[in-house]
Order: sequence, then C-alpha cells, then structure tokens
Amino acid sequence: MLYHLDFRVQYPPTMSQEELFAIWSEEADAAMNAKEAGIVVSVWKCVGTRRVIAIVDVESPNQLDQIIMDLPIVKKLGQYVNIEVTSLRPYEDFATDLKARKS
Repeated sequence: MLYHLDFRVQYPPTMSQEELFAIWSEEADAAMNAKEAGIVVSVWKCVGTRRVIAIVDVESPNQLDQIIMDLPIVKKLGQYVNIEVTSLRPYEDFATDLKARKS
C-alpha cells in the first residue's frame, strides 16, 4: 500500500537549532535506511521550510502507524511534528476502472 506523508516539523522555543538538527540528522539516517529497505519510495525536503514529503510502500495501515511511532523525530519531538497521511492508489488502476465504467 502506498501512502503520501507530509511532515511539518516545529520545535520548542527552549530548543536550539543545533539540537533540532541533531535530531533531524538521526531522522535522515532512518529515512535513508528505510529507502534502502524499499519502504520509502522517495523522500523530499521542501526548500526553506521545516517540511518533508515522502512516499512509502508498506503492507498495512498498522505497519505505517508502527513505523511512524518509531521515527526518531516523532519519539523526540512528537507534539511538534504534524503528519498528514494520504492513502494512494496507482493511477493505472484508476484509469482501468474508468475505462470499465465507460462500457
């Protein structure tokens, strides 16, 4: 199952940018490892903002929820990380359905 994840990261006013970057560096390692494992299909950092977008391929919503709860950035900054999750469907499947409905 494919999902679009949109992460928006904030941090507490008592945390320095250096501390944030240390946590984010751990998160970057986790993301690259997940990409090598085939879980992360692709991941992007939005320029000029604390926003990351990823496409992931997992077996179930349960697995995705477990993965999200184990992310370093969620473990350390959970209340400051907003994640919007959208289930994705291959466009080819959608196109096939449309053609079947035309007949």
